[in-house]
Amino acid sequence: MDTLLNPTASRLRDFAIPGPAGAMAARLHGEPKSAGLLPVVLYLHGGGFVSGSLNDADVPARFIAEACGVLVLAVDYALAPQRPFPAAPEDVHAAALWMADNATGFGGDVHRLVVAGDDAGGNLAASLTLMSRDRNGPAIAAQVLIGPMLDPSMTRLADAIRIKSDIDATICAERYRQYLPYSRQRLHPYASPLVSCRQAGLPPALILTAECDVLHDEAEKYAASLIAAGVPTHVVRFPGITHAALPRHTPALEEIGCFLRHRLRTDSASRT
Repeated sequence: MDTLLNPTASRLRDFAIPGPAGAMAARLHGEPKSAGLLPVVLYLHGGGFVSGSLNDADVPARFIAEACGVLVLAVDYALAPQRPFPAAPEDVHAAALWMADNATGFGGDVHRLVVAGDDAGGNLAASLTLMSRDRNGPAIAAQVLIGPMLDPSMTRLADAIRIKSDIDATICAERYRQYLPYSRQRLHPYASPLVSCRQAGLPPALILTAECDVLHDEAEKYAASLIAAGVPTHVVRFPGITHAALPRHTPALEEIGCFLRHRLRTDSASRT
């Protein structure tokens, strides 16, 4: 794999970036332009913290790149149980720092960095915004959370049978057990963004949920917390859609496109 990017590269490029425990696989979606810099979205795949790969991010990443005219960088972060918390959020923060340092070299705008993710990737996206604020960088312009897993206590799970969810408490418990092997970790805000009492100052958010997903209540609770903290937040629940289907659901992807086009245009205008 390449270790550097060429601005004249093709629309899809695999390479490697440095991480806390060694090189991380990454994939760039989108086409750099010869004139002007493009916003860059860091996309984090799902898989419940224990599985998933760059291939799982291809559909949403490609859609976002094409619909918004941006560059999308997907990364392979650490997976449990081989590398439990905090390895994954530290990988993601390292990827964001690398993106900020190198974006200009591959046609990206360091002033318009976005984070997005689904399932466990949604948790890590939310965690990254907390880490970036707490560690003074990199600056994140917006966040997109798609069916995120935000509450390891699982106290807000919906009734899987009643809503016809494709995942249930047993599945969630097994994933969290591997990701957070020590019970005290479940109260850490970088593992459970929902328990954080400090949402003020986080970037504008789009939170997408599915009706047939036991996780929709906790995601919508997090949206309410962001709104209460003064964070511009838009939340949409899609009827009749399952957890697994949400990241590839065309109306959900179109919602992401509208949100990012608005937010990135607003951010660009505010600097001129």
